[in-house]
Amino acid sequence: MTKKERFEAFVSYFKEAFPEPQTELNYNSPFELVVAVVLSAQCTDVRINKVTPALFKAFPTPEHMAAGTFDEIFELIRSVSYPNNKSKHLMGLSKMIMEDFGGEVPHRHEDLQKLPGVGRKTANVVVSVLYNQPAMAVDTHVFRVSKRLGLVTQTAKTPLEVEKQLVRHIPNEYVHKAHHWLILHGRYVCLARKPKCEECKITHFCKYWEKEIQPNIV
Repeated sequence: MTKKERFEAFVSYFKEAFPEPQTELNYNSPFELVVAVVLSAQCTDVRINKVTPALFKAFPTPEHMAAGTFDEIFELIRSVSYPNNKSKHLMGLSKMIMEDFGGEVPHRHEDLQKLPGVGRKTANVVVSVLYNQPAMAVDTHVFRVSKRLGLVTQTAKTPLEVEKQLVRHIPNEYVHKAHHWLILHGRYVCLARKPKCEECKITHFCKYWEKEIQPNIV
């Protein structure tokens, strides 16, 4: 199977099986999404969704959060990973949104990355989820699954390398969906330690199955 055929099989399966994939983070505004994604770094969406209702009730807008104190924010997010740094990030990004962007979450990728706590991956998530832009956020699931399937080369060592290879081969109109397809497949089927290959519906174009599993089937 050529790389082109593998990508075509990938898009063909998922656009039929999961035509409208969604982020599993709960949010009701662009600001809430940015906050949730910043909090989700090295933490599960399940944990973040338990924390954000009280946080968003106390600080529903960047104006409210910018006026909050470190201790107030920390107390509400103390159960997430790295609450000290993330409390500082939330205060900083809220103030910057108010002072530099007129109280509105910026639309441009480069402007989002100016916000404290917002790197390339977070900016990619925001523009793809909110605006359906062809941006590919590469987290641990995307990194692992894209390699196992054979969508990217095993020599791709960084998230940016994986991102570039995926975006190069996935049609623009599907890039924002492919991000979710890879994450959800990695979260529920293609697990890190013990992938559920026996349940997987896409083994017909998976390199990991072809090389590691199929030869051992008696």
